[in-house]
Amino acid sequence: MRLRTDRAGVVLAVVIGLATTAAGAADDEFRVCADPNNLPFSNGAEAGFENKLAAMVADNLGKQISYTWWAQRRGFIRNTLKAGKCDVVMGVPSTYDLVETTNPYYRSSYVFVTRRDQHLDLASLIDPRLRQLTIGVHLIGNDGNNPPPAQALGQQGIVDNVRGYSIYGDYRQADPPARLIEAVENGEIDVAAAWGPLAGYFASLSKVPLTVTRIRDGERFPPQQFQFAISMGVRKGDHALRDQLNAFIDAHRSEITSLLRSYGVPLVDPPVTASGGPE
Repeated sequence: MRLRTDRAGVVLAVVIGLATTAAGAADDEFRVCADPNNLPFSNGAEAGFENKLAAMVADNLGKQISYTWWAQRRGFIRNTLKAGKCDVVMGVPSTYDLVETTNPYYRSSYVFVTRRDQHLDLASLIDPRLRQLTIGVHLIGNDGNNPPPAQALGQQGIVDNVRGYSIYGDYRQADPPARLIEAVENGEIDVAAAWGPLAGYFASLSKVPLTVTRIRDGERFPPQQFQFAISMGVRKGDHALRDQLNAFIDAHRSEITSLLRSYGVPLVDPPVTASGGPE
């Protein structure tokens, strides 16, 4: 799902839940809510990594996969999961409290994307070159909410050289979020600051070699967060499905990681706690 920021901080699209499993859901179906035009996550041809992951889960559970397709904009969950038409969203923030979340199955970060022939090798939000470069960021929603990199740049007074690209874009075109990365490819902007899975995938498809570098100093700009653990989400109270998905995730972590890497998803390790274990 698309990563978005708003008053709550950061959300992947819009996710709301009901407290009961959809009545009448076929026991032999694995019913997925998804966007039909949102690579690298999902599309109607089932070519996204969330589609591939859903197929893996369905096969493991011995079920047939079925989709409820809806653009991930306002009303997505109201018309899909909340309406009882499907039972799982394949990518939500692990801390998102309006759904029942599974164990995380990956963690990624915001990144910089630049043309390799420019040799910029950006990794820091306080790099002085950002005051001269033309920077592109995604804007979320009708009110143009700013994602974490835009917020951090704004805190430093870096605004006049920042260009916004709607993550929703023109839905008549394939994969609207790709326009930001294409702007780097064609030289319209010098650098894009984008959510890692989007950036890594579209950078890998570029005809011009691009460099994807994790933003490494986001902690300088609280309360903004630049890394997020991602889970699957089900309706609140659907503990049975959540537990089935947790069992799948725990048993197939290496296969899931291989799938994500094949789509260019930048993966980061979870933070380590004082006890030495993952956070």
